[in-house]
Formats: sequence, structure tokens, C-alpha cells
Amino acid sequence: MHDPEPLKISVVTAVYNRAHTIGEAIQSVQDQTYSNIDHVIQDGGSTDETLNVISALNEPRIALQSAADGGIYDAINKGMARATGDVVGLMHSDDIFADATILEQVAKAFEDPTIACVYGDLQYVSADDTTRVIRHWESGNFQRSAMKRGWMPPHPTFYIRRRVLEQLGDYDTSYQIAADYDAMLRWLWRAEIKPAYIPHVMVKMRVGGESNRSLGRILRKSREDYRALKSNGVGGLGALFFKNARKINQFRI
Repeated sequence: MHDPEPLKISVVTAVYNRAHTIGEAIQSVQDQTYSNIDHVIQDGGSTDETLNVISALNEPRIALQSAADGGIYDAINKGMARATGDVVGLMHSDDIFADATILEQVAKAFEDPTIACVYGDLQYVSADDTTRVIRHWESGNFQRSAMKRGWMPPHPTFYIRRRVLEQLGDYDTSYQIAADYDAMLRWLWRAEIKPAYIPHVMVKMRVGGESNRSLGRILRKSREDYRALKSNGVGGLGALFFKNARKINQFRI
């Protein structure tokens, strides 16, 4: 009798003009001790050296497609549609795994067939020095009621079974900034899928993300967060206040 095939994990990266960081992100995936992975890279038609950096790495597990898209969530959706793994997660083009064992830990958590998704802890790090931690996001064990107080898992640490994703739908591209928050509420609150928490820093994320680049984007994100809370029946202004207040004690002074 043959042993069952090990769980296959698809890591999806959406990228556009990130020649200075994409190589490190890809290397971070390649360095993982867990081997049954594919790395789906969805490039938005980069005009810098991004595609040359990817090609130079010559990694057979990379599935690259370069085409115009409607923004980051559209690119992620396109990448996830090409994923072949049993489980799908993300590696943003500015991010890196915290260490080489992360996908081993993800695969271990999914050994429980009742688990539909997995998440862990996240560190925001300096764009110039990924050893310098700016903010430490310790997620903690899942409590559904906490979502009414603004709790959500860190999106870059989130992995979901592909069949569950196909059942529940991908990212709603009517959100420009908060489609990830809407998805977390839709999957964890409305559909009540069962998560597992890995109490370990999984991803290091460089500061300077899309949602915090200007006051206008911060305000837009708040409006979109509020819409996601209301449309998923989770809460309103109170939940939005607590969601933002939660960040304060995460900063490293």
C-alpha cells in the first residue's frame, strides 16, 4: 500500500515593479524545508527588472504569468486560479518568511482534516533592515466573538484549503484596499470555517504597505473596512474603532 501524497502547498505572489525585493521573496520560498510546493507568480506587466530577476532564479517550481490586471486583488485571484496545491497561501513581493520551517508548520497543522485554514503571527520590519522589528502582531487563538471587536488574522500568514476557497469565493475586487478583510470576515465569520493558530512568527512584512501610504488611503481603508463589517453582518463603528486600536500595543518603541 502506497503512502498518501504529502499535502501540496501553493504560494501565490502578486508583483508589479518590485525588482529590488522580489528576488528575496522568491528565495524565501525556495529556502523552505517543506518541498511539496509550487510558487505561482502573477506579474502585472512589470516595466522594471522584475521579470529578469525572476527568470535569473531559474526555479522549476515557479509558475510565472505576466499580464495586465485590475490591481493587487485581481492579480491574487488570477494567481490563485492557477494554483494546483491542496492549500493556498500568499507571499507578497515585499515580504519574506520568518524562517525556513514555516511551510512545514503549515502542513503539520493541516494534518487535521477538520482544519480549513491556518494563520500565525506577523512582524512588520524596516524596509531597509528586515532584522529591525517595527511592530509585532501576535494573533492569538481564534475566538469568533473577537471579530466583533475588530480582530482578524494577519493576511500574509493565512493559508486555506483550495476546495474551501473554491466553495466560498475569492477576493471581492470592488474593494481596492480591504478585500482581504472582507474575505476574512466572509470565510471566518459568515461561513464559520475552522481555523488553526500557529503561535509563531510566520512572515516578516516590510513597512510602507499599500493601505498606509497617504491620509487619503488610510481614510479609504477605514471606509472599506466599515463596508466589509456591515456587509458581512459583523458590526459597525465600534468594531472599526477596536480594529484600529488593537494596533497600538503592537508597536515596538
